Amino acid sequence: MPPHPYQVTKLTEHLFRTEAKKMIAVLTKIFGTENLQTAEDVVQDTLLSALDVWKLKGIPDNPSGWLFRVAKNKAIDIIRRNKHSLQYDFTDNEKILLTSEYTLTSAMDNFWQEKIINDDLLRMMFACCHPEISEENQITLILKTLCGFSTVEIARAFLTSEETVSKRLYRTKEFFRQHKIKLEFPAADDIKTRTDAVLNAVYLLFNEGYNSTNAEELIRKDVIEEAMILCKLLTENSHTQIPEVFALMALMCFHSSRNESRLTAEGEIILLPMQNRSKWNTALIEKGNAYMNKAAFGDVLSAYHLEAAIAFEHCSATNFEMTNWKIILQYYEWLMQIAPSPVTALNKVIVLMQVNGAQAALLELQEIKDLKKLGRYYLYYSLLGEIHLRLNNKEAAKENFDIAINLTQSQVEKKMLKNKIVELLN
Repeated sequence: MPPHPYQVTKLTEHLFRTEAKKMIAVLTKIFGTENLQTAEDVVQDTLLSALDVWKLKGIPDNPSGWLFRVAKNKAIDIIRRNKHSLQYDFTDNEKILLTSEYTLTSAMDNFWQEKIINDDLLRMMFACCHPEISEENQITLILKTLCGFSTVEIARAFLTSEETVSKRLYRTKEFFRQHKIKLEFPAADDIKTRTDAVLNAVYLLFNEGYNSTNAEELIRKDVIEEAMILCKLLTENSHTQIPEVFALMALMCFHSSRNESRLTAEGEIILLPMQNRSKWNTALIEKGNAYMNKAAFGDVLSAYHLEAAIAFEHCSATNFEMTNWKIILQYYEWLMQIAPSPVTALNKVIVLMQVNGAQAALLELQEIKDLKKLGRYYLYYSLLGEIHLRLNNKEAAKENFDIAINLTQSQVEKKMLKNKIVELLN
């Protein structure tokens, strides 16, 4: 009996996310960035075809090859249907053979060679990070097009609304339609700036996996893996081997090492003080150390270096009480100097509470600029509730925990906050 459609969806979700971005990159190279929607439509049709066929016949032995073959055939069909149209520009040397029926199939095959797909993926990421596109729009497009994020997930990552995200996507695709950006690596003197935008997108992707907007799953290991795969591509390509790339990879290794200790068997959150550190993945911690060593060249001290250093302090402490909170607070002070943000300020308050107590944390929290932006962020109210709880202001603690419950979509986070309210009322 073939597997149930839902089972197929669960089994293939990670595969779809991984292969979709590769197909988008190749198809965009074929049709041009001005026809990004065509590439997205082909990928969507390919994935729907996979669901229809696989739920009846089962997953093929080579699912990636199946997806690429179907996408390739759909692209050929589009070219044949539009052979007299001026919509697609195949005049350059790489695409000219797509205009002849005699060479169309073999020319199409050349675009799907495994050895060049990863480079195309990086080129696509850099196209999304064109300097005339705002940084927020760059990252939004990468998250939506290459990483398969929903507008809801992107909105949470940016602490903004779905409507704003939709407008950003429209403006960026319109820029592509007007300027026909080529998929290519930036010039040497531009690589640093363009790589920074790509790293921001990868980091946001990782954060979504590490603390997901999904109402049922707090940790989405498939999304974490996707972010680490993208970053690993950057570490392996000679164009993008800069200190920040290795520092971000180290950061993700350190954070990922704790995944098995963050939830109970029933899926409830285990906060850092209560985590079983014997479950932490020492191999990933060692890999993080190796990447940190690779990041230590030149005179660069980026936000990723500092955040990785903070994560390392947690990983190296034998228990919660032995954590070097003072050095972590110093790292946050530096972080606020080079990359200030409301969320970083919030994290600094959490550490300050460990060093100087709840009253000092409350005063610091009240000094944070742009509190209006944090007003949509459930962790702000969760922290405020925790501070009031430590100050024995139970009514204020409950009020803030209630607000936090209403702001998060995660059922796991809601349950943790409700448990806190139960504890303070007893």
